[in-house]
Amino acid sequence: MRLISRITDHDFLGGDPIFIDHVSRQASRGVLVDNEFNVAMMFMSQLNLYKLPGGGIEEGEDKQEAFLREIKEETGFDSEILHELGYIEEHKNRNQFMQLSYCFIARVLGHSADTMLTESEIELGMQVRWMHLREAIREMEHSAQRCDDHSTKFMILRDRILLEEASKRLDVGEQNSKEAMYGKYKRL
Repeated sequence: MRLISRITDHDFLGGDPIFIDHVSRQASRGVLVDNEFNVAMMFMSQLNLYKLPGGGIEEGEDKQEAFLREIKEETGFDSEILHELGYIEEHKNRNQFMQLSYCFIARVLGHSADTMLTESEIELGMQVRWMHLREAIREMEHSAQRCDDHSTKFMILRDRILLEEASKRLDVGEQNSKEAMYGKYKRL
């Protein structure tokens, strides 16, 4: 997988970037699209912020399985991976925490079922909201303006970078047909 970005405290606080040499957590996340090019965004009503579906890789899972599981748990949809985007490193020196996120584009298969949110996700008022990719990028920019929590700023920047990366791959502004999107990628 290719490196998409390294996010450090420098991105928010200035100064020299500091890179942590050990991985604290591995995660899988990315962009889930439907047949109309809408993106699943996870809205956290208690924070008035958005994020992309995804989370930690559980023991015995590979990165693709973890992403598909997270999509199912958070959105209720079965899905398939269309494209591997790469990975993002989040070096939170202030917290001595480095998260490595493997990033993908997936598409919805079939109808949704009930979500399986964690207690903390329920407390945050997490719910899926569908929107056009450009709108999702704007929402992440608005979320960044509203956020004052240092760790959450990493999540918002990471997810905005992922949406921008997906935008390059999907070329949504140029394509109108489902065949153009789904025919362009080979499944992993």
